[in-house]
Amino acid sequence: MKQYETVIGLEVHVELATKTKIFCSCSTAFGSAPNTHTCPVCTGMPGSLPVLNKQVVEYAMAVGLATNCEITRYGKFDRKNYFYPDNPQNYQISQLYLPICRNGHVDIETEQGKKEIRIHEIHMEEDAGKLVHDEWSDCSLVDFNRSGVPLIEIVSEPDMRSAKEVIAYLEKLRLTIQYLGASDCKLNEGSMRADVNLSVREVGAKEFGTRTEMKNLNSFKAIARAIENETERQIDLIEDGEKVIQETRRWDDNKGYSYAMRSKEDAQDYRYFPEPDLVPIVIDDEWLNRVKDAQPEFRDEKKVRYMEEYKLPEYDADIITLHKKMADIFEKTTELCKNPKKVSNYLMGETMRLLKDKGQEPEDLKFSPENLAKLINLVEQGVINGNTAKDVFAKIFEENVDPEEYVKEHGLKMDNNSDEIRKIVEEVLANNPQSVQDYRNGKEKAIGFLVGQTMKAAKGKANPGIVNQLLKEMLKNE
Repeated sequence: MKQYETVIGLEVHVELATKTKIFCSCSTAFGSAPNTHTCPVCTGMPGSLPVLNKQVVEYAMAVGLATNCEITRYGKFDRKNYFYPDNPQNYQISQLYLPICRNGHVDIETEQGKKEIRIHEIHMEEDAGKLVHDEWSDCSLVDFNRSGVPLIEIVSEPDMRSAKEVIAYLEKLRLTIQYLGASDCKLNEGSMRADVNLSVREVGAKEFGTRTEMKNLNSFKAIARAIENETERQIDLIEDGEKVIQETRRWDDNKGYSYAMRSKEDAQDYRYFPEPDLVPIVIDDEWLNRVKDAQPEFRDEKKVRYMEEYKLPEYDADIITLHKKMADIFEKTTELCKNPKKVSNYLMGETMRLLKDKGQEPEDLKFSPENLAKLINLVEQGVINGNTAKDVFAKIFEENVDPEEYVKEHGLKMDNNSDEIRKIVEEVLANNPQSVQDYRNGKEKAIGFLVGQTMKAAKGKANPGIVNQLLKEMLKNE
């Protein structure tokens, strides 16, 4: 039986984190009422002229530098002509001939070790609007809020051979761009989207097979499923003696299959020509060096530093640096409370648990490092115990409450009065003779039950250390 391999290249679109659009001053804020962030420029009105947003160029340069690209020092924009209802000008301002970044690469980890994925180019362009299909009224509506939002398109070489490699590449790109602050890369909001170019060929063959492009992929899981499905579809066609048609396909993740949209266009179908309304982009040494100097500490460097400077285990450093927001909270909280391992424990334990329970991502975290640091200090100073701290942290997570004020208002301070705790312990021992006898008969786990009963009777406020000490003393002496 013939053996096949999959050949995959990606076109990754990333919405940049500018406050205004690429060629006008309209807001890029996500989620606003339809058609409220528009003007004559981004709705394609006759006579309107684009003006380039400088921050877009700097973000594009930063991403290019972080992905080992050559920066094009003299560049231009081009018009990509096509008609579509959400494309208000009937053309898109993009870059074909002189993209801002070329010949880069990122390294990913695979089961066989490190692998280099080459980047053919990164170019800047404007986003189109968004069509909203209303099944109830059987019509389509257009929202131009997204029209003119700045994009970079990162075009890889066909270097990936599996869905796992694709996801590793996308995760590396997303994390790099998030650390740069160039985009939030939220797939669910469309600020990072991937088109998958895929073909199959017999193992050992030198020529590529006929490729298809799959669109409408808005999650890593959907991308993986689409790749596996399209691979099987193309192999089945070849095995049946049929030809794979070069076309654009749309993946329906709910139904688990793709369907043909249109035959795949080539560059000449778009009738590209240089954009006449924009001047060339000239990047001098001073500008390029300024962007280079502003590059942040990326994940791999940060992970090593956490292990060396904060003495974190590799596992802790790996998890915390996986999300920029988490790393930012860790560093600021540690700076305030000087207790890196406790901070790590809260982030990897309670924080990850609550995120999972609420179906949220680390980027959604709203609590401040200041309040987490205060909570850790309250525990370390013996003001509250660990169980109370968990309850207080849940309130910090949800509402970012000040833990010092919250503990005071709700009377949650730990009781360190040995005489008062002794009275409670005496009552618990009197009410649980069987557990007392079990402990004296050598069942040491019985003391855990007695500790729990004491804490319950003390409404969680008793100092656990004092409770344990008194229980052992009283069980020994009686």
